[in-house]
Amino acid sequence: MEDVVCRQPAILGGIFMNNQTGFEVKAEQRQSWVSIAMVWAGGMICVPCLMIGGVLSGGGLSIPQIVASILIGYGLICAYMILIGMAACDTGLPVAVMAEGALGKQGARYIISVLLAFACVGWFGIQSATCGQAFAVMLADILSLGEASSAMIAVSSIVWGLIMLATACFGFKGLKWLNYIAVPLLVIVCLYGVVMGFAQNDGMAKIAAYDPAQSAGLVFGISMVVASFALGGVISGDYCRFAKSRADVVKSSIVGVIPAGLFMLLMGALLSLVTGQYDISAILASVGVPVVGLVALVAATWTTNVTNAYSGGLALSNLLGFDESRFKLTTAIAGAIGTLLAAFGLLAKFSGFLTLMSNLIPPLAGVLIAEYWLVHRGKKEKFALRGGFYAPGVIAFLAGALVACITGGTFANFQSLANVAFLNVPFFVGPINGIVLSLALHTVLARLLPGRSEAGKAVEA
Repeated sequence: MEDVVCRQPAILGGIFMNNQTGFEVKAEQRQSWVSIAMVWAGGMICVPCLMIGGVLSGGGLSIPQIVASILIGYGLICAYMILIGMAACDTGLPVAVMAEGALGKQGARYIISVLLAFACVGWFGIQSATCGQAFAVMLADILSLGEASSAMIAVSSIVWGLIMLATACFGFKGLKWLNYIAVPLLVIVCLYGVVMGFAQNDGMAKIAAYDPAQSAGLVFGISMVVASFALGGVISGDYCRFAKSRADVVKSSIVGVIPAGLFMLLMGALLSLVTGQYDISAILASVGVPVVGLVALVAATWTTNVTNAYSGGLALSNLLGFDESRFKLTTAIAGAIGTLLAAFGLLAKFSGFLTLMSNLIPPLAGVLIAEYWLVHRGKKEKFALRGGFYAPGVIAFLAGALVACITGGTFANFQSLANVAFLNVPFFVGPINGIVLSLALHTVLARLLPGRSEAGKAVEA
């Protein structure tokens, strides 16, 4: 299959020759939509999703409001992840490289790749630390060792970080087979935990009596749901580029995200109401099956965390100017940094910054969608990568990121900025606001400052 996307045109005998980026997906690498859907489901079936469900019930939302928040929130995410995913399917490129069309090569490399690499590495470290600590604590309980020591937790974090990293280095096939095994197991374990939790805590009576006096509101619920997977929606192109068709992107996104997300968040909300806890491993331990809880926690973290290392490796490859032939090296570097952060307890200092990343990155979806679907009308043959910094994309992304942070309450997490009024203007959902603004602004600026790409000039010539 001929690929029209290129980095720089080379002249040979008066003919412009297109050089491949080194990231394009070949025809034989394409996967079924079920395989991609399992990757999304594996990312959704995790302990943080149970936690978000607990936050929704803790916010006083009724059961119908919780369900509506989940469906609307994940519906919004699926909308932009499908558009990004279809563009990635057409071009065969990951998000960090595809961004060169919207922000220019330097803009994608030194702005987007840096942000994506840092965010994915940071979240890899957080997940590894969470898994390592929980594993050490539960293992100490099983072996009657008392409290887990800091050294035991550090070693556990390193071991599990390396195991997860090894899976990520296998690339998409490694993710696919891991999720084929882990997702059904996690669903069974979660269902078992819910049944036991309800049986031992008179769950049906508590649910029937649940009547919150005050609710944080539907907007709060939607905001929490979007925040739980906003970054995942943006990097969807890293996986959807393996899809065989645009239709497969749509099916894999909807089937992989919404049912699993609804299941996990609703389970988290119900468990929180019934037991007062949201951690599936803690609940299972409380009903006398800590080993099963341990397996659930590890599997849940594993399936989610390999996607962080995988996308972090792709972003780092683009940042360093490597093609995908060095993917294992860059993934290993990204995962190793995240593992060290987890082991030495440095992540607590970066929590605020990682929250900032979660609001800074989603507006990238806006400029990617605008560039491919509005500027180029969704036609692959018109899409090309740009050199340098492309002003419309850079300006639109930065403006969208700022609005996302201001309206999403991001600056409230920083003590020195929390009381600055113009930096904290809550409105709807911060990341969605940023996406809409960046999309509209990029579309307008691209028409006012059309600037052809080097590849586009070559095609015209």
